[in-house]
Amino acid sequence: MLFAIINRHNFTITNRRSKHMKTYLVTGGAGFIGSNFVLYMLEKYKDITIVNVDKLTYAGNLENLKSIEGDKRHVFVQADICDREAITALFGQYDFDFVINFAAESHVDRSITNPEIFVKTNVEGTVNMLQCAKNAWYRDGKWAEGKKYLQVSTDEVYGSLGETGYFTETTPLDPHSPYSASKASADMFVKAFHDTYGMPMNITRCSNNYGPYQFPEKLIPLLINNAKQHKNLPVYGDGMQIRDWLYVEDHCKAIDMVVRGGKLGEVYNVGGHNERPNIVIVKTILEYVKENVDPAVGEHMMKHVADRKGHDRRYGIDPEKIKRDLGWYPETTFEVGIKKTIQWYLNHKEWMENVTSGAYQEYYQRMYSNR
Repeated sequence: MLFAIINRHNFTITNRRSKHMKTYLVTGGAGFIGSNFVLYMLEKYKDITIVNVDKLTYAGNLENLKSIEGDKRHVFVQADICDREAITALFGQYDFDFVINFAAESHVDRSITNPEIFVKTNVEGTVNMLQCAKNAWYRDGKWAEGKKYLQVSTDEVYGSLGETGYFTETTPLDPHSPYSASKASADMFVKAFHDTYGMPMNITRCSNNYGPYQFPEKLIPLLINNAKQHKNLPVYGDGMQIRDWLYVEDHCKAIDMVVRGGKLGEVYNVGGHNERPNIVIVKTILEYVKENVDPAVGEHMMKHVADRKGHDRRYGIDPEKIKRDLGWYPETTFEVGIKKTIQWYLNHKEWMENVTSGAYQEYYQRMYSNR
């Protein structure tokens, strides 16, 4: 893995590739889904180059990429997607075929306490990426052949469902949190660049991801970490908020298929048809840890806390379009995926210890101690 830090912006990276090798610009590739995607792609394809841009905020972790250290197909660049000069320099250095924008502030609780950061990264950062791609790919009224920009979005832009029904690609956007509002705004800018300039693009909207390398502010790794340490497991409200759970590797597979085969201008929903209330997730993790690791763990550790402001009750995605058009389907059932996920976190104690630093402990206390 090559490493470069762009700092206003003296850097040189030699770009060598064959005519047939595809080159990807992946943003947020040290985060949870982004790092899983980088690992998935380098395992699947031998003839690609990935330039991985990440600001390395609290949720970005180079330890996620340890297994590909020394892989010359992967170049890591520490940079901010809001930085026009840095991103423009990369487009000048590389002839990117695909841009995949994972980079985002993504935790709803943080968006409630500090929405401005979400506007900066999720909206302004996306617009900067779009503008830089347009400047590189659009010449004399024509787009360069074989290029595509893919925006990785979320089902939360649709708002909340009732007890029945599913989100489709034509469901009106109705975001309820600052996070989902910022992602919906970013999606609309991507669509606007397609409608106004003809930019070759796709948008994917996924359900709740879970799996390795997820920062433990999110539900599943937070619960696993707390169970190991005999801490209370916080449950928002009555715990009956329903989410559609998607194993992260299945999501990576979907993104790869949309990048390579998605019809230009289209949105694709990516869901697992694995709906579970949050309280069931909590009990499943406690049961597994109790039976396999520590018999002292149990449901007595659950602590109901004040519900999140504007908390959506149910999400559920209809993935029929991506199944029909591209042949994608979620291979991993929740029963299999949750066991693999719990085992991964239990087997990677050092990773968990490294990411749950003092800054994380301060954040955890601030978010949960007074609820």
